[in-house]
Amino acid sequence: MKTANIIGRKPELRKLQQCYDSNQAQLVIVYGRRRVGKTFLIQEAFRDEFALRLTGAYNQPRKVQIANVVAELRRVYKADFPTPSTWTETFALLRSFIESRPTDQRQVVFIDEIPWLDTPRSGFLPAFEYFWNSWGAQQSNLMLIACGSATAWMTQKFADNPGGLFNRHAIRLYLRPFTLAETEEYLQAQGINWSRYDVAECYMTVGGIPFYLSQLDNSLSYSANIDELLFRRKGGLWDEFKHLYSTLFRNSDSYLAVVEALAKKKAGLTRSEICAATKLANNGDLTIILQNLIDSDFVNSYFYFGKKSKDTLYQLCDNYTLFYYQFVRDHYGRDEHFWSHSLDSPARRTWAGYAFEMLCRQHIHQIKRKLSILGVLSEESVWYSKATEPEARGAQIDIVIDRRDRVINLCEAKFSINQFCISKDYEMELRNKIDTFRRETGTTKALHLTMITTYGLKQNAHSSLVQSQVTLDDLFAPYEP
Repeated sequence: MKTANIIGRKPELRKLQQCYDSNQAQLVIVYGRRRVGKTFLIQEAFRDEFALRLTGAYNQPRKVQIANVVAELRRVYKADFPTPSTWTETFALLRSFIESRPTDQRQVVFIDEIPWLDTPRSGFLPAFEYFWNSWGAQQSNLMLIACGSATAWMTQKFADNPGGLFNRHAIRLYLRPFTLAETEEYLQAQGINWSRYDVAECYMTVGGIPFYLSQLDNSLSYSANIDELLFRRKGGLWDEFKHLYSTLFRNSDSYLAVVEALAKKKAGLTRSEICAATKLANNGDLTIILQNLIDSDFVNSYFYFGKKSKDTLYQLCDNYTLFYYQFVRDHYGRDEHFWSHSLDSPARRTWAGYAFEMLCRQHIHQIKRKLSILGVLSEESVWYSKATEPEARGAQIDIVIDRRDRVINLCEAKFSINQFCISKDYEMELRNKIDTFRRETGTTKALHLTMITTYGLKQNAHSSLVQSQVTLDDLFAPYEP
């Protein structure tokens, strides 16, 4: 295995190495969001060691898929044979090919975009199950890597398959987007040496998605890059949204309806509110949609502090999708320098405030590390109070960290270009939040106010209320389980 060109992914590489070194048959399932770097990881790690590489074709019938697989077998096998009509016959050819290879060498077979091979009524999955269970699982030199972006298919039909493949795989590798630390490392490897403020804002725009980051030009500023990729006609990512959901989910219209509803409500929606906004039925189909969006890292689910699961809040957490709905959909092509021209606009400041909250939730591990509570059992949730009296003020807590040691961190996230200054009015607002939280939740735990800011707090007469701080530099700490 080779790892020199791979940023991050250390736990995944360790597991892949263990499987490769094993003296048993290994079925490895690699899945995750589109563009997250699954194919790159496998290709770089096993660059010169593939016995065979196969790739599914998007939205093609069984006949075309089988023809593509057989064409690759002919090329590598250096032999000609008839094209079979079924997947069972195709896997028999694959078996013959592997049997022709040296038995004393590891045989790595890589099947990329495997969900696309499973077209309706194609018989692919039963044929694959039979191939693996009847023969593949007994071949001590075989390592079969199945990779796919259609996360719903990979989890429901493959990784969590209750039938013929149940517990038949060695490992499941779910690739998540890069963290801030990995994003910074990746950008520096591309010759992009931005400030951490700009790296964070870039992350808030397109997320830690390696493919999106690979499109950045090291000769341009952050804002100019976003203009070039997302607002210039036919820019690098101009049609990405059109393909993103349709290639991941069948019947993607329902998924997009949920995502669009969540994009309009930054604080999130409950299940019943989603039904009201989308007109989708509150049934098992909606349960599958929400779970698939969560599994694909597009949506996060949070409990309201102290409430039941029926009050679960669903929030859009995909940075690119949020940015698309907020700006790109209505401004693409109208002003090719839209993002640069919006540098100090109210809309951009509002977006940055919420996107930074989302970034903080995505780096809760780093926040807990800074607070020295990684070893303390805790639960993260959200909370807000709706004013019930005409003169009462509502209150919202961005992140609630409820700790087993009888302390609750009430976290406020503020994205600013300088040190954040707590004014007299904001101090009163913070005191109101803490008081309202204690009164309405009835908690007897100690409440610690934590400020998460870009460059820390400016010390003044109103900052003593804050008991702990987390800065942008803290969020760039590497993930260390």
